[in-house]
Amino acid sequence: MKLAISNIAWAPEDASTVYRLMHDRGVQGLEIAPALAFPGEDDPFVPSLSALRAFRAELAAFDISAISVQSLLFGVTGARLFGDLEEQRQFHAAMMRAIGFAERLEIGNLVFGSPANRCYPESLSEQQATGYAIDVFRDLGNAALKGGATLSIEPNPAAYGTNFLTTVSAAARFVNEIGHPGIGLNFDIGAAIMNGETDIGALAAASGNRVTHTHLSEPQLAPAPADVGRTREVVTALSKSGYDGWFSIEMRRPAEGGLAIVDAALGRGVEAISSMRSLHDA
Repeated sequence: MKLAISNIAWAPEDASTVYRLMHDRGVQGLEIAPALAFPGEDDPFVPSLSALRAFRAELAAFDISAISVQSLLFGVTGARLFGDLEEQRQFHAAMMRAIGFAERLEIGNLVFGSPANRCYPESLSEQQATGYAIDVFRDLGNAALKGGATLSIEPNPAAYGTNFLTTVSAAARFVNEIGHPGIGLNFDIGAAIMNGETDIGALAAASGNRVTHTHLSEPQLAPAPADVGRTREVVTALSKSGYDGWFSIEMRRPAEGGLAIVDAALGRGVEAISSMRSLHDA
């Protein structure tokens, strides 16, 4: 069962408790925002050897593996995909730092969201922005592939503060245009819902051969998955299209209910993913 959950759903001090909940439910994948995985480090993207060893040992104790990295530009200032020359340099350096982090931890996937860092200016058309970004991500795809990882492009709705690749369909087209083995699509259910891409099962089936990671999410990162039936439809469609990657629960830390909300989300995720077992056993 390739079910994971992102550590943005809890406070760092609650990590051990959540790992126990994951273990009890048979959830073996962890997606990490580095700043939450290594909160005591001066630079969480370059953790000390002792911090790295402690992190790995704790995950191993609960039979958990770190399978994806997100929040790639957290804490970085002045980094913009479509900025001036210095901002572009900062963007490239920060992305390379994240790729290096994933390589060091032997994590095979990175999710590129960072909506505020990827807005294109009015001086560029969407076509011009896309053409430029294709060149940038082919270069980053080379670096990711060399480090043993895939960079998964995440659609971010306009409500999250961007104007570039705001729908699953647009992100899928972008990935297809890049045509690089180091670049894939992060299929984000919450983004599809927010953008009114209503036939999510059909969208998943159409995107399947480009999908390299999947977020089981809800609009505004509410507790997820909220609808087991809808999630099962996506899981089934992607699985039938040949997708064999991870399904990662992505939700923000609950304002109320705490870890009980997280545990309930894990339970719904397990229920939804169980359909993939049945599909493979058929």
